[in-house]
Amino acid sequence: MKTVVEANALRKTYRRGRQEVVAVASVSLSVRAGEMVAIMGPSGSGKSSLLNLLGALDRPDSGEVWFEGKALSQLDDAARTLLRRERVGLIFQFFNLLPLLTALENVTLPLLLAGAPRAVAERRAEELLERMGIAARRDHTPDELSGGEMQRVAIARALSPRPPLLLADEPTGNLDSKSGAEVLELLRAASRESGAAVLMVTHDARAAAVTDRVLEFKDGRLMSEHKPLAPTLAVRDLSSMV
Repeated sequence: MKTVVEANALRKTYRRGRQEVVAVASVSLSVRAGEMVAIMGPSGSGKSSLLNLLGALDRPDSGEVWFEGKALSQLDDAARTLLRRERVGLIFQFFNLLPLLTALENVTLPLLLAGAPRAVAERRAEELLERMGIAARRDHTPDELSGGEMQRVAIARALSPRPPLLLADEPTGNLDSKSGAEVLELLRAASRESGAAVLMVTHDARAAAVTDRVLEFKDGRLMSEHKPLAPTLAVRDLSSMV
């Protein structure tokens, strides 16, 4: 499998008053197509900062991110925006759905921004909502949906442009155990069936158990890498989802 994203000696610092805080310290890693990787560690260990760097949401102080063989440092702001819109799917703990849009409109939006005809975008969105099991909620706004339903919409939105990279920041953090397990199953299927590389920040060892590798972070550093400690969950055949 080809490498989708690769980091080489990434470093990122922030100012907190007069103090310099090292969020990411000389981190190198790579993730291949079809691979699902968990990023674990205590709060403040740099996990989310790393996702922001890999997804072109932020720039490192030093080091390089390579995305599908291209150095992100060589991209101007317009090219980085295009990459985030069309090549990276972002999934957040708090869903980040647009509150005035329906589920269908939230999923359709990335495709419309990419220039897809409305009929094509809506067909793709309807297909994804069906596969997520929430087609009946297509005309509901986020405040009319449960947490699990909102996260399913968020995953559908992230998958809609068929990105090679999915970045998920605590995607089950606000869900009950049943909804969380279903969301993890959908993410696992996305990596297995579409060949997307999936990086997931999580505090939950049960969530990490569905992945192929676990990266342990502390104080901005990649401390260790290991296989998940529990067997991976069985994944339904969702090949037509992506």
